Amino acid sequence: MEKFDVLIIGAGIVGLATAYQLQSSRPNLKIAILEKEEVVAKHQTGNNSGVIHSGIYYKPGSLKAKNCISGKQELLSFCQQFNVPTQQLGKVIVATHEDQKARLDEIQSRGLTNGIKLERIGKERLREIEPHVEAIEAIWIPECSVISYREVAQKLAAEFQKSGGTLLLGQEVRSIDQRGSSLYITTKIGEYETDKLVNCSGLFSDRVAKLALGKKNVSHQILPFRGEYYELCETKGDLVKGLIYPVPDPKFPFLGVHLTRMIDGKVEAGPNAVLAFAREGYKRTNVNFKDMSEVLRYSGFWKMAMKYWKAGCYEMARSCSKKLFLRDLQKLIPAIQEKDLVPGGAGIRAQTVSPEGKLIDDFAILRKKNMVHVLNAPSPAATASFAIGRSIAEMILT
Repeated sequence: MEKFDVLIIGAGIVGLATAYQLQSSRPNLKIAILEKEEVVAKHQTGNNSGVIHSGIYYKPGSLKAKNCISGKQELLSFCQQFNVPTQQLGKVIVATHEDQKARLDEIQSRGLTNGIKLERIGKERLREIEPHVEAIEAIWIPECSVISYREVAQKLAAEFQKSGGTLLLGQEVRSIDQRGSSLYITTKIGEYETDKLVNCSGLFSDRVAKLALGKKNVSHQILPFRGEYYELCETKGDLVKGLIYPVPDPKFPFLGVHLTRMIDGKVEAGPNAVLAFAREGYKRTNVNFKDMSEVLRYSGFWKMAMKYWKAGCYEMARSCSKKLFLRDLQKLIPAIQEKDLVPGGAGIRAQTVSPEGKLIDDFAILRKKNMVHVLNAPSPAATASFAIGRSIAEMILT
């Protein structure tokens, strides 16, 4: 049985950034990462559009705001140091109706409080930036960029191992036991001992926390939401210059259908946000009866469903109707036609829900004895990953 000073579960970007920060501050620590897949960044990290978020939406003083803003700078510095490509495109958040202006005012106020460089613009300036967008007003954020987070994760993994860290793939965790001051983690392959444990297991963070702390001590639960995307066909890619977002619904923690020019030059449109029938349900046909049974038995799901049933029904309808999806997209760019949309990819968002049915919006990190559990890390966690990792490292080392 191998012994480590710190063992991290999960080789997504948050787990890898945590390992990187720990190793940078304490190079003599013996650190290992356990990952159930055979590659790093297979799930949330590797299936997003690659936006480096500015931090404009987030409540000032929240963990999202603090970590996104500081983490963005660390991420960009890392990319510059290790030659990971980034592309600055800029972003517009557009109001298409008069009744959205008040919400645009609120977003602008948050952005200014958070120190974001932005500009409130009208129709003429908007046409200069995004000639095909129809809106009455917008917020222009010039310093938004795109990246491949999968590539960042791969570089983090390489640097971690180069500096003496241990990356153990294909290691799905089966049990976690506390014996004295040590923790013993059993996977389907072997058993490991560690002084301290960090749970960065994303879609399975609640299950891993229950293994470590007991089911009675973890009341929140992960619900998997599938984000479904289309892409603009190659001949219509010039309709989008950068990032185009609608004014989001403040009552629903998703940003709505938007358009993103990605680092590879493709233009992504979406997402629909629908409850998946499996924690790794990237297709509508993916069904995991254990996952679904767990959802249906959770009281928080039913309370959430009662609260958001209208929005949820609309998301499901749009998931099944390309015409309905197109209608929302045309609110941003009327020139897009149904034939211009081709099927794209999908991602799963690990959304933590409380027993009261509340969709947990901010990052949630639990420190317990010699363990740290990242229980909620939705977007912008990839942008904020270096800052989150640094915070976790400080918790572990104190």
